[in-house]
Amino acid sequence: MNTLQQHFIRIRKLLDITFFRILFFIVLGIVLFTAMYSNVKPEKLDLGLFTVAEKTIRSPGTVEDKKSTEIKRKEARDQVQDVYTVKKEYTQNRVDLISSIFETAAELNNEINDELDKQKDDHPKEPSVSDKVERLKGKLTSTVNNDLSNQVFSALVQASNDELSIAKDLTVTAINNVMTKRISADDVENAKKRVEEELKYTTLNDNLRAAAIDLGRYAVIQNEFYDPSATEELRRQAAESVEPVKILQGQIIVEEGKLINQEIFRQLKLVGLVQNEKSLRPFIGLITLILVILSGTFYYFYQIKSQPEKRQTDLLLFGIIFIFSIFIMKIISMMQVFNFSWIGYLFPAALAGMLIKILIDEKLAILISLVLAVCGSILFNEGVAGSLNFSEGIYIIFNSLSAVLFLSTQNQRLKILQAGSFSALVNLLTIVALMYLSNGQFTGLEFGYYFTAALVSGIGSAVLTIGLLPFLEASFGILSTIRLIELSNPNHPLLRKILMEAPGTYHHSVMVANLSESACEAIGANGLLARVGSYYHDIGKTKRPNFFIENQMHGENPHDKLPPERSASIIIAHAADGSQILKKHHLPKEIVDITEQHHGTTLLKFFYHKALQEDPETKEEAYRYPGPKAQSKESAVVGIADSVEAAVRSLSKPTPETIESLIRKIVADRLSDGQLNECDLTLKEVEIVTNTLCETMKGIFHSRIEYPDMKKKVKEV
Repeated sequence: MNTLQQHFIRIRKLLDITFFRILFFIVLGIVLFTAMYSNVKPEKLDLGLFTVAEKTIRSPGTVEDKKSTEIKRKEARDQVQDVYTVKKEYTQNRVDLISSIFETAAELNNEINDELDKQKDDHPKEPSVSDKVERLKGKLTSTVNNDLSNQVFSALVQASNDELSIAKDLTVTAINNVMTKRISADDVENAKKRVEEELKYTTLNDNLRAAAIDLGRYAVIQNEFYDPSATEELRRQAAESVEPVKILQGQIIVEEGKLINQEIFRQLKLVGLVQNEKSLRPFIGLITLILVILSGTFYYFYQIKSQPEKRQTDLLLFGIIFIFSIFIMKIISMMQVFNFSWIGYLFPAALAGMLIKILIDEKLAILISLVLAVCGSILFNEGVAGSLNFSEGIYIIFNSLSAVLFLSTQNQRLKILQAGSFSALVNLLTIVALMYLSNGQFTGLEFGYYFTAALVSGIGSAVLTIGLLPFLEASFGILSTIRLIELSNPNHPLLRKILMEAPGTYHHSVMVANLSESACEAIGANGLLARVGSYYHDIGKTKRPNFFIENQMHGENPHDKLPPERSASIIIAHAADGSQILKKHHLPKEIVDITEQHHGTTLLKFFYHKALQEDPETKEEAYRYPGPKAQSKESAVVGIADSVEAAVRSLSKPTPETIESLIRKIVADRLSDGQLNECDLTLKEVEIVTNTLCETMKGIFHSRIEYPDMKKKVKEV
């Protein structure tokens, strides 16, 4: 174990403590804030009132101009005219009033006629006109009596009922015709004249016509009145209909060479471009964004079900890759001062995604792709209005996700280059799409710069991934899929050593690899790890190959000449010998663990029973493997598959029934001996492993056609 790996192990152990775990996320947040601080910090210009702008100034963001909005709303309110409402009930009220006057006069006539009829004289005395007027006034209200002249009453009392009826109809009609229209305070006199005009040419007698005209003029009044509530409601609606005046992001506030007047200076202050104007909003926004990123990352790591040791290792690895990516992004973004619009596309966006995908998990790779896209849109915002460069964000996310998805089923280092090439192709297509969507004018040279940056980003991501993988794998002791694939190569020196020095063991290991891989995949364990571990699990036998039966080609067994305790020590030693060989060649810890643990603390029954025959006091512990017992599902499965393969191969005439019976007996012995007590295999998974091994072994030892002996057939002929 190198020094760097030891340091990482110490840091990983610290992450088990809540304080240091929180401190770790705080450090990530500080790194992000420091990297993006200058990119969200509002630009402060040395501008003064009534000075000339040295360059065209655009708004860095969209801001509401409340003062201009209020001015527009006031203008809208002022343009609303007063609302006047017509009181329609006034027309009916005045018509009813005039009608009642005429009807009262008719009623008076009827009373007088009744009185005259009751008088017995031949010449009844009719009341005088003045008496009639007084009696008529007595039937009317004081208001009416005061408002109308005696000439009106006199004309009414002198008219017959028929004349009154005609006069009433004409007067009421004229009043109704005039008062159905709007009559404002200024238009009352004109309305009275219109009534007079309508009644002037009627067929009534002069006195009654004059009375009708007076009554008509008296009836006409103002029917249009100012409505304050309706007026205010219209003004409110007009004000609300005015859209807020906004200074849009990218909008030109002042052009180069123009004088900065008071209005322009006010707008510059509003968008925060004047030096004495300080705004904390961009920093609050940045802190909030960082909190969202860190919260999502924290939730991801602490909702997944994995061993604490692995979770802390993955968290530390994620942090290092993330910080490294932000560091590269920041270095490249600093070159924006040279006004190269294409510089941001050089960023190897697929690097972090591919590393995380290979070393940890695909979901986390997608998460870091999204986070880097957001960070990139901020870090590469030079030359764009506002704090976010959406084109760069889209480019990074397409760049990274294309490589991650391409690697979803690829497990060789060569495929990393292919993924980088695929990412470069996606980069080119993305850049073409973005350039054409912007509808800008680009020269051939500019296209060349952009395309070169896209190719460098894709291929560079692959090259950096390949270069960093061995360092990260060694430093963190990570056994990646690619590493396992490389270790399974038959040309690996240790595998060639087994093949050359212990060919029987090599064949046995290949068979165990097939069995353990299928069994592990059936229960959701790492089948590839089980396969590779099986290849190396018996490498210790290369130290004394002839002492193991699968390598005894000529039928000579050296154990026949050795005491059982000596034979047992040689057989038991192969697990420890194999562990030492693997450690010497720096093979991953997982492979070493399988080699050490595949026998657990099982008993060498053959030599133990042989020793009992010689000495009944023989202790069982001397004939057991030192262990440890299997600590992982893969180690347990490899151990079971190792015993199953050796036992079934020893059968003279294996049948499906005998194979299944033997396998179940081996598994039962392991369970009863407590060999599976320290791993997380459940009884259900043990049953699945047993069934899978039975099916696989039955397939290997299936019935074959017995071909006739050709020599014997020739002799018979």
